[in-house]
Amino acid sequence: MSKVVLISGASSGIGEATARVLAKAGHRVFLGARREDRLKALASEIGAAYAPLDVTSRESFKSFVDAAVAEHGHVDVLVNNAGVMPLSLMDSLKVDEWDRMVDVNIKGVLNGLAAVLPLFTGGGHVVNVASIGAHLVTPTAAVYCATKYAVWALSEGLRQERDDLRVTVISPGVTESELADTITEEHAASFMAEYRKNALPASAIGDAIAYAISQPSEVDVNEIVVRPVATR
Repeated sequence: MSKVVLISGASSGIGEATARVLAKAGHRVFLGARREDRLKALASEIGAAYAPLDVTSRESFKSFVDAAVAEHGHVDVLVNNAGVMPLSLMDSLKVDEWDRMVDVNIKGVLNGLAAVLPLFTGGGHVVNVASIGAHLVTPTAAVYCATKYAVWALSEGLRQERDDLRVTVISPGVTESELADTITEEHAASFMAEYRKNALPASAIGDAIAYAISQPSEVDVNEIVVRPVATR
C-alpha cells in the first residue's frame, strides 16, 4: 500500500537514500531539510514534494507537516532522521557542539513528534533513526551516544503509551553519510576515518526502514540494528 512518508534530514545520507528507496517502492515521500537546493534537485529526480525544514524549530516542523498535509491530505509515517555527530573528547569542552547535538538529535525528534502526534489519532507510524551509539558508548562519542540513547528511550516510552501507533527505532552502525564532516577535533576525526572504512551504503538503512513500513498494520517492528558484517 502506498503511504505518505515524511522524511527529515532528506538532503543527504540516510535521509536521501531512504527517500529514493521509498519512492521506488511506490510511497509518496515528502522531503524536509535545511538545504533547499538539494531538496529541490532530489524531489525533481524521484517525483516527490518537499518543504524547507529546521528540526530545531518547533514552528518549522509544524509548518513542514502542514505543507505535507496540504500536498497529500494526510500523513501516514514520519521518519525522524535528521542528526549531527561532531564527536570530541569530553575534556575538550566543545560545549557549543554538545548543545547542537542536543538541539538536533533530541529536540529535533521531539519537535517532529509534537507536529505529527495530533494527526496520528487511531493510527500512524513513527520511525526514529537512532544509532548503534544508543547501545554502545565509545570514547569521543559520549554526548552523541547520550543523544541517541535518548531517541531510543523516547521511542520506547511512546510505544508503551499508545496501542494504536507503530513506533520503530532504526539503529545504524557505521554508514556512508556526511555526519563525520561535522567533527572538528583532530583526534576524533582520525578515529572516525579509520572506523568508517567498513561503512554500509546508506541505502541499507533505507531498506530497513522500508521493511518496517511495509508490515501489516497489526505488526509493529520495534527495533532494527543494521551494521556491517565486519563490525565487532
